[in-house]
Amino acid sequence: MTFIPFNKPYLTGKETEYIHDAVRAGKISGDGMFTKKCHDFFENKYGFKKVLLTTSCTDALEMAALLLQIRPGDEIIAPSFTFVSTVNPFVLRGANIVFADSSVENPNLDADQVESLITPKTKAIVAVHYAGIACDMDKILLLAKKYNLFIVEDAAQAVDSYYKDKPLGSFGSIATFSFHETKNVMCGEGGMLVLNDENYFDRAEIIWEKGTNRSAFFRGEVDQYNWIDIGSSFLPSEITAAFLFAQLENIDRLQVQRKQQWNMYHILLTPLEKKGKIRLPFIPPFATNNAHIYYLVCTDLLERTRLIAHMRKNDIYVASHYLPLHKSPYQSGQQNLSFLDGLKTAYAKEPPNSFPNADRYSDCLLRLPMFYELSENDIIRVAESILSFYDNQ
Repeated sequence: MTFIPFNKPYLTGKETEYIHDAVRAGKISGDGMFTKKCHDFFENKYGFKKVLLTTSCTDALEMAALLLQIRPGDEIIAPSFTFVSTVNPFVLRGANIVFADSSVENPNLDADQVESLITPKTKAIVAVHYAGIACDMDKILLLAKKYNLFIVEDAAQAVDSYYKDKPLGSFGSIATFSFHETKNVMCGEGGMLVLNDENYFDRAEIIWEKGTNRSAFFRGEVDQYNWIDIGSSFLPSEITAAFLFAQLENIDRLQVQRKQQWNMYHILLTPLEKKGKIRLPFIPPFATNNAHIYYLVCTDLLERTRLIAHMRKNDIYVASHYLPLHKSPYQSGQQNLSFLDGLKTAYAKEPPNSFPNADRYSDCLLRLPMFYELSENDIIRVAESILSFYDNQ
């Protein structure tokens, strides 16, 4: 029986050709021809005001924390059910993380809970669009306006996804995307910062270029470049950008295929949901589906553990997802690295008494194989294996 992996990177056919083009052009460091092509693509297709490629979504979030001038004592509201990169950049600036629970309907943060978490120290809300499904941005925008807060969209999984016909990544002052090899379009490791507020344009370029005005120098705007501000080496090489551009040229084709796969899973597994055995992804009426993840929600941890074992016995690799950050060793103060002791206060604010929805998704959510070359027969085999498991319960 052929093994079905959880993920398999897909090459469109132009990646190595464009990498060769970058090499022949004689510039493979950052901010060259292919970087500009990628920037133009996102600004033209999605209407983002300004974008900057980064080496990862984590780096883009670190730039966001610098641009927002996060300081010790500031509070950042973020979902507990997310990857650690969502909060680490703010912790590194000394902020206190205030966790929100997920909603009952899907793993996104519960927008109705957010207002109760706001204090005079709150600086920003980080909205993570889990599985490319939009958070309730109207509610979040209303709170941001009411309390004069920044919104950062962690749109790592949300390329080509929309909220009420407006692309995700265009709501926050700042947004971030990932092009990790598990994403819909990818370059191995990579990310992007989106700036929707012109006030950040100039400083973002400086932070992006190690704290210098090097970009302005290469445009001929200054005679020499200098150390202007804090920053780091956030920009990726032309090799990375060339690979990514080959993927971007094919994004519509890639998306059509993934959506067909997602829909096929949904059709095959809906009868099981109707029997009350599992829950399937919920797409709110205000959101579109970019088919980044197809998941199901089991009844409890034991059932999911047994289902994972059953699938692997049938040579199908499935995966759980995040341990909620409120349960992490770092949050619990269990880390032993002395250099982190000073950062423990970053999580000093007591979280709510419980995070029942985040805990449920952590224990029960199971992601199914999802990649471009996944065939119809593969999807049928995955679904039949799940159905056979529940038939024997």
